[in-house]
Amino acid sequence: MPVITYIAVSLVAAVVALAVTPLTVKLARLVRIVDRPGMRKVHTTAIPRIGGLVLVVSLLAVVIPLLLIDNPIGRMFREMQTKVIALLGASILIFAVGFVDDARGLSPRVKLVAQIVAATVVYHAGVRIDHVVFGGRWDLTYYSWPLTILWIVGITNAVNLIDGLDGLAVGISAVTCAVIAVFALYTHQTVMAVLMLTLLGSLMGFLVFNFNPAKIFLGDCGSMFLGFFLATASVMGNMKSYSLVGLALPAVALGVPIFDTLFTMMRRTLDRRSIFAPDRGHIHHRIVDMGLRHRQAVILMYCATALAAGVGLLMMMTRHVFEVLVFLGALVPLVVMFRIFGAVRLREAMASLRKNRAIAKEARQQQNGFEEMQLRLRESGNLDQWWRVMRRAARRLGLARMTITVTTNNDPLQTLNWSTPALKDDRNEMLRAAIPARFPAEGWEIQAEIEVPVGESLESAGRAVALFGRLIDEGFTAREPAAGTSDDNN
Repeated sequence: MPVITYIAVSLVAAVVALAVTPLTVKLARLVRIVDRPGMRKVHTTAIPRIGGLVLVVSLLAVVIPLLLIDNPIGRMFREMQTKVIALLGASILIFAVGFVDDARGLSPRVKLVAQIVAATVVYHAGVRIDHVVFGGRWDLTYYSWPLTILWIVGITNAVNLIDGLDGLAVGISAVTCAVIAVFALYTHQTVMAVLMLTLLGSLMGFLVFNFNPAKIFLGDCGSMFLGFFLATASVMGNMKSYSLVGLALPAVALGVPIFDTLFTMMRRTLDRRSIFAPDRGHIHHRIVDMGLRHRQAVILMYCATALAAGVGLLMMMTRHVFEVLVFLGALVPLVVMFRIFGAVRLREAMASLRKNRAIAKEARQQQNGFEEMQLRLRESGNLDQWWRVMRRAARRLGLARMTITVTTNNDPLQTLNWSTPALKDDRNEMLRAAIPARFPAEGWEIQAEIEVPVGESLESAGRAVALFGRLIDEGFTAREPAAGTSDDNN
């Protein structure tokens, strides 16, 4: 295939992107699909955010004619038209979902379902990871579908998450396109090379307007489209590869978003937050927060990506175990960057893990104690039995003291006191709570005042208060209250 052909498709896509982007900016402002400044944003003015439309238009402007014209490239595209059409159709579906999200907002779960559906479409069209190469070729059989879906959905969201600074996702995706294109040319995959070079041209044309200070953002429609297209294209390239390189090269080129996504999920899990919860802990946020300017942060990540990808390309000239060594070497600059800017903090992660395990263990013990006392409480037949269960519940939940005042319609005020004999030091920090409860049908009113040692976890103390409150709210079936005031530490 003449080199001029590859240059031509890239240039045409770039020119289309340059021409379409200003129109897209006007359209976005007209329909008011803009990204407004906020706590997690680095821009201070409203910016149009449907840049994905530029990428879709410029890509289709090249690919559709190639599917129709009668020349060697057109024939190659038609030979693979099922996979190509599935790739384009599923990618446009992802773009449409992202566009709706940019315009009106969608929940993360809806977007995830759409990504799985789109990935399943390309899988059934024959785009799948059906083997891995490590010390030999291993056919995946039943594991092919989940691994393919995981790869495509994972990369889609990784690119989406890294789109936090002007030009960052576009630049990293451009490097990835170049890497996949080089691999496609090396393995004589003309259609894949044309697709990647076309997308590369689109990205370079769009980057003119997307680099800091950006006049337009990719938006979810653009970042999700990019991630899905690159992930699926890398699978198509791997299908004709009998080495580790097919998926390893795109993984290295996309190392920044992949690592950032993994560390983000780990960080949110250790913080016991939803993995979909937003924060300012991404690598680009950390770099900017440490003093680098916007452009410097983006260029730094460009350089790390280019260095990793450059080393990764050496895998095409190695075999077997040396491919693995080169792959690991390509990851070194990425790991170093993440370590320098604090995205990898092993000691803090281990400390958080130990703390979370301790809190989880205490929560299970508290829940087990609550459930046992709840059953015993329902078997109590008078106030004495109820009070005996409440004292035991206080011990199981770790209370320090409690005073319960019981009032009935016809009987005098009852005051019941308890404190744990194990409490030796009154200087312990305490969480104090007053818990009222009324039972009109039985004619009872309860006012409980409790103290719980805070210890190392205010959360555990708060959980003890909540569970004890649920026991109070259960009420009791007593009809013969005990007389006078009770002081009992048993």
